Amino acid sequence: MRPRNPLPRTAPTRRLLLGGALAMLATGAGADPSPPRILAFGDSLTAGYGLPRGKGLVPVLSRRLAQQGRPAILLDGGLSGDTSYGGRVRIGWSLRRGVDAVIVQLGGNDLLSGIPAARAEANFDAILARAGQGGRPVLLVGIRTPEDHPQRAEWAALWPRLAARHGCLLLADLYAPLAAIPVGERAPYLLADGVHPSAQGVELIAEALTPRVLALLAMLDPGPARPPVRRLSG
Repeated sequence: MRPRNPLPRTAPTRRLLLGGALAMLATGAGADPSPPRILAFGDSLTAGYGLPRGKGLVPVLSRRLAQQGRPAILLDGGLSGDTSYGGRVRIGWSLRRGVDAVIVQLGGNDLLSGIPAARAEANFDAILARAGQGGRPVLLVGIRTPEDHPQRAEWAALWPRLAARHGCLLLADLYAPLAAIPVGERAPYLLADGVHPSAQGVELIAEALTPRVLALLAMLDPGPARPPVRRLSG
């Protein structure tokens, strides 16, 4: 007597398996999700002013995220010389690239130009409202106000107030790691202009920024308490 075949209906079984595989492909089941897209929206500090290719804040931060096991596609939206007003004008266009989260880093040129904190605040309100549309997570990155600035207190209070109003994550001072270095030892961490960070300075800044960006990415993780983040065209 021939042994009984445990799968006598070979063709239907194959069709069933093939149909299941096609269904998984159609729904995306079993496929690795693409990395989230983060817009790094800022001025020369984001753009990597004066630095060799690959040494600016965006590529360095991208590498650090990958090393932490949270790779992301960082889109460089830095524009040297930009102010909060310039950011207000171009944020809509930048968001058309399709992003899941936004880092907003502006204000340094406002400070250097003597723009009043109240005027900058109105611009930041517009930027953060547009960036956070549809529940998109936003990280606001402030900057240290020079001690001799006439509106030092107003600018220092601006960052936490904006973050609270718009529900943003906050890193209040991008330059804190450099400010912690004694003045006589800062030269290797700055370019010759004494304002922009060198490659070594960028590494310190990225090290301090990475935990906040990881927190930003965590806001994209699915969870029962958070509505899904929609990718908007801006």
